[in-house]
Amino acid sequence: MSRALLEFLASVVPEENIRQQEPMSEHTTFRVGGPAEVFVTVDDREQLGKVIRYLNLTGWSHFLLGNGSNLLVGDKGYKGVVIRLGREFENVKMEGSRLTCGAAVSLAKAAKTAMENGFSGLEFASGIPGSVGGGVRMNAGAYGGELGNLVESVLVMAKDGSLMELDNETMEFSYRKSVLKDRPYAVLEVTMKLQEGNREEILARMNDFAARRRQKQPLEYASAGSTFKRPEGYYAGKLIMDAGLRGMRIGGARVSDKHCGFIINDGTATAADIAELIEEVSETVKEKFGVRLEPEVIFLGDF
Repeated sequence: MSRALLEFLASVVPEENIRQQEPMSEHTTFRVGGPAEVFVTVDDREQLGKVIRYLNLTGWSHFLLGNGSNLLVGDKGYKGVVIRLGREFENVKMEGSRLTCGAAVSLAKAAKTAMENGFSGLEFASGIPGSVGGGVRMNAGAYGGELGNLVESVLVMAKDGSLMELDNETMEFSYRKSVLKDRPYAVLEVTMKLQEGNREEILARMNDFAARRRQKQPLEYASAGSTFKRPEGYYAGKLIMDAGLRGMRIGGARVSDKHCGFIINDGTATAADIAELIEEVSETVKEKFGVRLEPEVIFLGDF
């Protein structure tokens, strides 16, 4: 570990915000993953800007962590710096029909805030276990809704620490994708335009979506939600089921019996088990149906 790196970080953030060899299994919904060499929490834009500039100037590998709900970290961990957004990035405010959220705000909290203020549009996101920042980056969606349909502007930070505001058109939203997938920008804040509605009706829709999730998804197991993107003209879960892969297991990783689009950790899986099963499922579906399933999951570190 570089003493210079640790000394620099200690000059920018409180010492308790810096951890070495932090187990990433504690920060991902798959509940697997080896240690991050350095894990640092930044509480505001100034701290983040200083850390981002330093890491880019010195060539340190780094990863900006959201809620870890779409992330598979290798068993050997990550040789670099994982950055978690803290206090300032957890703020939410509603001004008229505009909801502005820090990147670290959970999608569930954003949806609840909208509901409590009588604004509709985010109900679909109430059960997505990700953050607003990560959700916007991948244009998260469910039940016919997508964040890209609501986003008005996104405040981002570039590699040199400078700030830019991207409007909806510049974000280039498409299915499970935005311009941020290919650019090294950190999301700081997102503003969404919502529609005024009836609070009781909005809550009823949220409760309906929650009931559907409990009925159809394996929420009792650790997972990253839907493991694969929906291939054009098909449904990933049905392809996997039709390929005879329901319940297929590698180590502690298993194709869910409840919903074949989910790969779950039965409590004993390693990251290598999950990665191998993802590849095996994708290859089998390709062989049987000629359709290549693309993972939604981000792979990080050494497996």
